[in-house]
Amino acid sequence: MSGPNTRTLTLDRLAASRRLHAFYVLTKPRVNTLIVFCAIIGMFLAVPAGLPDAARVLSATLGIAFVAGAAAAFNCMIESRIDAHMSRTRGRPLPRGELGNGETLVFAGVLGACGLVILHQFVNPLTMWLTLATFVGYAVIYTVVLKPRTPQNIVIGGASGAMPPVLGWAAVTGEVSADALLLFLIIFAWTPPHFWALALYRTEDYARAGLPMLPVTHGEQYTRLSVLLYTCILFAVTLLPFATRMSGWLYLFAAVALGGAFLHHAWRLYVTYSDRLARKTFRFSILYLFLLFAGLLTDHYIRF
Repeated sequence: MSGPNTRTLTLDRLAASRRLHAFYVLTKPRVNTLIVFCAIIGMFLAVPAGLPDAARVLSATLGIAFVAGAAAAFNCMIESRIDAHMSRTRGRPLPRGELGNGETLVFAGVLGACGLVILHQFVNPLTMWLTLATFVGYAVIYTVVLKPRTPQNIVIGGASGAMPPVLGWAAVTGEVSADALLLFLIIFAWTPPHFWALALYRTEDYARAGLPMLPVTHGEQYTRLSVLLYTCILFAVTLLPFATRMSGWLYLFAAVALGGAFLHHAWRLYVTYSDRLARKTFRFSILYLFLLFAGLLTDHYIRF
């Protein structure tokens, strides 16, 4: 008698595990990792000397991660039909029918509300309001308004994606300084070449989904030139922390070396395009941001 019952219990556990994993996937954990990383860097850079309060760092990290996960889940719900037409996203939980819109909306609402409460109660109201504004910027303004209507969606919507270090800075200091805005500017300039490299080798996907991404509306050659030009802008912007004395020589060396490598990728992409090079450029852009901010943090503690 125990055999069938045991098998039923095992199947129930597997089903529950799959559903939990589906909800986890909704939060776009790889993207969320980069968001949280940049926010934490902002927290540590905000302290002139020493370390930020550990409890505040933990609370801010959890709160920001929860709201970012909620925004990602809301994005998945809004774009579920679009995702079903794209090879990159058709394996997400909603297109596969693993979850429904109703439960996704509830999940996003509960997760986002928990994050905002944590930020308000254990961090400060400014960080809560800035994080809420970031949620609206990404989940509503970018996803609902910009992405389906303009090829400049990445440029304009990039403001939301550039907010994490500002949120981290505000969490520790209770204010937004010029140095925090420099961190914002770096990610804002990084976003177009990062996403357009992806869009280049996913052009057919975006065209099939009816999204006006730059390669679809303006062609491959124009997009490749845009990647190169925005990478030049990014290179210049990353020198500003040194120019304003926010950072020292170690960061300058890292910024020049990493920027030179990014420019090399962008130049090759422009001159001798291939999907393989576009994938390589996209992957490098993620590593680039990790290493650039890690270099900024290392320089901060070596100087002080």
